[in-house]
Amino acid sequence: MIVNAAPSLRQIATEVWKPLALLFVWDCAVTITYFILPFRAPSLPLTLFGSALALFLGFRSNSSYQRWWEGRILWGAMINASRSLARATRNFLPDPAARGIKREIIKRQIAYVNALRCQLRRQSFDERVTGFIEERDKGLALARANAANGLLDGTGRRVDIARREGWIDTIQQTQMERMLVDISNAQGGMERLKNTPLPIQYRFLPTLFTHLFCVLLPIGLVETLGLATPLGSTVAGLMFLAVLRIGDDLVDPFANSVHDVPLSAMCRTIEIDLLQAIGDDAPAPDQPVRGVLW
Repeated sequence: MIVNAAPSLRQIATEVWKPLALLFVWDCAVTITYFILPFRAPSLPLTLFGSALALFLGFRSNSSYQRWWEGRILWGAMINASRSLARATRNFLPDPAARGIKREIIKRQIAYVNALRCQLRRQSFDERVTGFIEERDKGLALARANAANGLLDGTGRRVDIARREGWIDTIQQTQMERMLVDISNAQGGMERLKNTPLPIQYRFLPTLFTHLFCVLLPIGLVETLGLATPLGSTVAGLMFLAVLRIGDDLVDPFANSVHDVPLSAMCRTIEIDLLQAIGDDAPAPDQPVRGVLW
């Protein structure tokens, strides 16, 4: 997630220079052809086309932002549920004999959120996953098709062990299970966003119409703007291409790009809160790298 108050000019140039260069070359070609060859540019209803396209792109961008914001809400719910689980584990298991299982439940939750982060970003598991689970569990939970869900199932089994050992009662077990259900529901929402793209009509048609409009734009403007057509047409086309790119950037909030939800930073927030809940040393929060919080 870009956290700078103002966007980086370098980042903007990196993303738009290719379509902008192609558009400028086309505008120049149309302008040169108009002055060399004796033809009259057709009168195109560009205002009508542009208004309809703007509505189309605006609706698509709003849909993409809603997906991005829902991803952020789901991770906010994950942070809250993780804190609640750690607090309940610490308060429900004060018995010194339960110290080991208490610490294991809390550390497994740290491993769980990091495993979920890696799954959503299609990355291999790193030390922020493997470093918080027992060696004997790495070949069990992490070998499952859905490793994050395997870690969560293991946490549920440890809560049941605590109940069978008499460290918690059934009411406390139910409360902790309710927190695990909230965590599972948040994970399901994230997987739905990741695995369900926008309908093909939302992805293909706006791209087609925007590119077609940019092709027609200098043809309709050259008679009015004359030699200024490359500048005016390129700037106008850039605005439509920028809105199109915004929708592409936000449609997947877990794409491991500079525009996605800062999963690493939020997992580190959970790690800090849960380690401090059991009195362990916690790392420092993640900081932006060149204006991007990962």
